Amino acid sequence: MTGTAWVGLETRSASGSADVEEFVTALLTASRVLVGVSARSLAEIEDAVTLPQFRALVVLDGYGEVNLHRLAELLSVNSSTAMRMIDRLLAAELVTRAENPANRREVLLGLTARGSRVVGEATNRRRAEITRIVNAMPTGPRDGLIEALRTFADAAGEPGPKPGDTVTAAAW
Repeated sequence: MTGTAWVGLETRSASGSADVEEFVTALLTASRVLVGVSARSLAEIEDAVTLPQFRALVVLDGYGEVNLHRLAELLSVNSSTAMRMIDRLLAAELVTRAENPANRREVLLGLTARGSRVVGEATNRRRAEITRIVNAMPTGPRDGLIEALRTFADAAGEPGPKPGDTVTAAAW
């Protein structure tokens, strides 16, 4: 999309700063790009994984073993939705389900080596395509984007990468 597609969409408040609607429109447009990047990164994976299933794999990759209730909470879905998702991922041998040794009434969910590989492969593809897009951006606007995106993620409650984790922390 070229800069001319945005002509006439920009609105400013009385103080001269961008209007909330302008931000929302820009973020919706950028999210379409990122969803496309996400979908393409999963289409090339040997295992058929949907975007919500991939999100579950990424959460398990980032948090380690968790119980079903905690996974549902992290995904912002109800437990029955999370259970159906896990059942499909178990059938694909991408996740594990094991008794918690500290509490035998609780079941812990985790990633298999294959599940971890799927997260890594999709994330690497996504990172490569996003790098190509970022390299096509002019340097000036690109510099301010980092802080803006971090602030946006913080406002949404999305955890950032852990120190030293550059590959999968931002995979979703």
